[in-house]
Amino acid sequence: MLKKAYIPYGGYYSTPFARWQGSLANENSIVLGADTSRRFFEIKKWDPQSFDYVLVGSTVYQKQWFYSGPWASAMMGATGAPGVLVSQACSTPTTTIYQAGMGIETGMFQNSWCLLADRCSNGPHAVWPNPAGPGGQVIAENWVMDNFGKDPWAGGAMIQTAENVSKENGVTREECDAITLRRQEQYQDSLANDREFQKRYMFPAEVQISKKKTITLDADEGITASTPEGLAGLKPVLPDGVHTFGTQTHPADGNCGLSVTTREKAREMSANPSIEVQLVSFGFARAKKGFMAAAVSPSAQMALDRAGIKASELAAVKTHNPFAANDIVMAKVMGLDVNSMNNYGSSLIYGHPQAPTGGRLVIEGIEELVQKGGGYLLFAGCAAGDTAASLVLKVG
Repeated sequence: MLKKAYIPYGGYYSTPFARWQGSLANENSIVLGADTSRRFFEIKKWDPQSFDYVLVGSTVYQKQWFYSGPWASAMMGATGAPGVLVSQACSTPTTTIYQAGMGIETGMFQNSWCLLADRCSNGPHAVWPNPAGPGGQVIAENWVMDNFGKDPWAGGAMIQTAENVSKENGVTREECDAITLRRQEQYQDSLANDREFQKRYMFPAEVQISKKKTITLDADEGITASTPEGLAGLKPVLPDGVHTFGTQTHPADGNCGLSVTTREKAREMSANPSIEVQLVSFGFARAKKGFMAAAVSPSAQMALDRAGIKASELAAVKTHNPFAANDIVMAKVMGLDVNSMNNYGSSLIYGHPQAPTGGRLVIEGIEELVQKGGGYLLFAGCAAGDTAASLVLKVG
């Protein structure tokens, strides 16, 4: 359990998410993320030099990714701050935020910045020499698609893990369609009153097309609306499976950032010092081979146990749900109301740029709790390799 790590209220942002091959498809995610953070600091009137450490969460290799941490620090104006790259598939944001919290807890950091930035579009293609191959033919990898398509340990694609968990837990095609439609409704709530909820935390990304032209992405791009009839008419992705292309997420691009600091510094940086956001606990788990979604519940339970609370005490639950079955199984195992999770949106609907996904969900959860008057927030999500990670935060 953490006692000293806080997030300033309003000390965070997420850009809109763009479906892959959209407006952000050609932007280096580290450069774009650092530039967005720099502009955010300017709006907040924060001195970048006040950050003593920068943690960059990123999963998809970009040009000069080797230098991600210190490079991003320098580009955003924190030239005196070292930086580190954290990369752990879809649990990258959870791990990054927790590591920042541990830095505060131990007194190593006083004010850290977590930049979570990825671009699934136009992913890199790697080649390795293979002297033993015929004619020295290289070994090649599509960094994004090859890894979505095959876990080198479990041997199958990510969607196969979702189908394995669905079969074991009796999840039906009808349940997957129904929860997807519910998540669509919840996302629509975030768009009400001219996107009033999203504007509480969303910050635009700017893309320079030429010396004279810059485009601004200020709303999510490429989201596909679903209808009961539309979902019912889709074929399952895998034979006899319960998931279609309508009941799973899509790759996306974007970035987000948040400060993890001391209680005193959080009050100083907060948009409303009477609101406190405390980082409370972290949980992790690994399921049996080929059952990725099954790891979410034990990781969430660990986070709850370390926070000293029960699932019934949660005021809000946010999840990274790349497949509809993720939420269905988690709710069944933990005794949660599946229809009350993920208010205002989730990755099932607005896409999954990898590292920023969990960051945006945590931020949305904070804002939901502020509207409710406070309480405990659980964020939980699966990650490649049949793993999962979770966080508990307290808004008071």
